Amino acid sequence: MCDLSGQLAGAGATKILAAFGAEVLRVEDPATQGLWDALRGVGPYVDERRGVNFGAGFNNHNVGKYGVTINMRTPEGKDLLRELISISDVVCENFAAGVLDKRGFGYAELQKIKADIIYVSNCGFGHTGPYRDFKTWGPIVQAMSGLTFTAGLPDAEPAGWGFSYMDHMSALYMTTAILAALHHRDRTGEGQHVDLATVPAGIAMLPTEVLDWTVNGRAATAAGNRADFAEMAPHGIYPCAGADRWIAIACRDERELGVLAKVLNEPELSSDRFTTLEQRVRAADELDALIGDVTASRDAATLADDLVAAGLPASMVKSPSERIDDDPDLAAMGLFPTVTHPDMGEVRVEGIPMRCSATPWQITSAAPRLGQHNREVLVDLLGHSEAELDDWAQRGVI
Repeated sequence: MCDLSGQLAGAGATKILAAFGAEVLRVEDPATQGLWDALRGVGPYVDERRGVNFGAGFNNHNVGKYGVTINMRTPEGKDLLRELISISDVVCENFAAGVLDKRGFGYAELQKIKADIIYVSNCGFGHTGPYRDFKTWGPIVQAMSGLTFTAGLPDAEPAGWGFSYMDHMSALYMTTAILAALHHRDRTGEGQHVDLATVPAGIAMLPTEVLDWTVNGRAATAAGNRADFAEMAPHGIYPCAGADRWIAIACRDERELGVLAKVLNEPELSSDRFTTLEQRVRAADELDALIGDVTASRDAATLADDLVAAGLPASMVKSPSERIDDDPDLAAMGLFPTVTHPDMGEVRVEGIPMRCSATPWQITSAAPRLGQHNREVLVDLLGHSEAELDDWAQRGVI
């Protein structure tokens, strides 16, 4: 795979495929020190060292890839990229629409290099339509797609879904697109251009809200921690003993509310005024206050264990250390493997959250330093000489 992508949306997709065995050649720009991908230059960091090889986001999303630098502004750089494309199955990128076309690497040109090439582009609004030239980041995509409108507390400004939520989701769509295009090529011999637009991908995450508007003319509202469509009550996050300790509890019906009443030893929860779902939804403020008064004196972990043992969906709200360091299920899955980075030494990275009995994923090598594999790719793979490599490096071609 010739990977021209970056940030989270593109790099996340090729990370998944690399973990399952794809050979991913991550192509970066030496003229900008790779900083088109902003994650190369931002923290968090493992220590006081800074620079393009130390950004945690970049190092997490680019494990298992080869790193090569090619300056596409130069004639020699363009030729080198054409050579890489000629031996690749897939070219993927998440530049703004039209950027690769302007540099002479649009889909029509890629087909001239390799007739059955698969070209997957991933940008906010895709390569067609009135918004194609708009530039986006995660928060903009979420606002345009409607996700932000549905997030937050009632009667407050929208809270958003976190800085890069749609970048992560877009990476999953991009992974699927690449696999589907490869399957089609295996069956027909045909390559194709897959034009992925992140904003519609965000809209696709709101099917019920879209249906409610198109059928009922009813706009979704931000429900906070409550069920979006009043399908459950109680349904929320409640305080527990200690600083910033919380528990998530959701009850589907009156039977589960009865279980909650028993575990909390709060008979008021079994009152006739909470018998039906309609009553509970109408009295949600009172119900939440009643539950919160009881949970505030209880240990979150112990209470969650008691509720789960009684058959009620519940979980303490876990801190990073509780989830990453202390969770036995994630430890058994091996979700946070350790890799050895040439500068930072041993660091933990995020794995792939699935288990495959026949084809398990593997993450054993760290993300590349800028241009780390230039020699392996340009000399060993493409057959150029050491002298050419040195000359290109001196003149900024690589």
